[in-house]
Amino acid sequence: MPTYRAVVEYDGTDFCGLQFQPEVRTVAGELERVLSMLFAAPVKISSAGRTDAGVHASGQVISFHAERAFPEGRLALALNGNLPPDVSVRHAEVAPDGFSARFDALARVYEYRIINRPMPSAFERRFAHHVHRYVDVELARAAAASLVGTHDFVAFCGLAPEHGGTVRTVHSIDIDRSRDRIVLRVVGQGFLHRMVRRTVGTLMEIATGRRDPDDIPAILASRDRKRAGYTAPASGLCLAGVRYPGYDSEHAGR
Repeated sequence: MPTYRAVVEYDGTDFCGLQFQPEVRTVAGELERVLSMLFAAPVKISSAGRTDAGVHASGQVISFHAERAFPEGRLALALNGNLPPDVSVRHAEVAPDGFSARFDALARVYEYRIINRPMPSAFERRFAHHVHRYVDVELARAAAASLVGTHDFVAFCGLAPEHGGTVRTVHSIDIDRSRDRIVLRVVGQGFLHRMVRRTVGTLMEIATGRRDPDDIPAILASRDRKRAGYTAPASGLCLAGVRYPGYDSEHAGR
């Protein structure tokens, strides 16, 4: 039974998240519908990140098993010929036996985009969070340094996980500005529900002068979800890539 992996891009605006839900439109629902048609048998996918409603991806990774083989060079073309325009497959191939998009991932890379100017952008409203107050990027960078490393991130969590703890490792947080565009790039082994969005909201409160720059250690120590900042909108968040041994979805198929 071949194992396949694919790099998937999607505009999450009109999806109720990635994970399959029978009554609503999801990314997994669209992918499984088309895959089941192409392989003439039910296909269920595993994903590297279960993105929420409204969250985008440019480097999501899925894996799945199929009863029969499909011409590897034609799989991405066949999928894109049947998927809706807000989902596309950039790269698809046969993976090593037993490969799991979820469990084999070494790191996930998220990017969060912000438009920082007095007036919003009609053009980029689906893909960026508008912050009208001036963002001091240096303040945000200094505060973000306290989040790098292994910590209990329960204070930055939306819904606590049913299984496992709330300790996570963040490898890096980079924050760059180009005129009125700001991009936060967060790399970590794994993330809790809404952890990146609550991190962004907290950093924005610090960077716009609404919160003390030294608040992060106290928020972490409190383990109180009421202590962190607001949850930044889903529209600004994008799963940019997933890293595996010898494979990085940010670069696959480019």
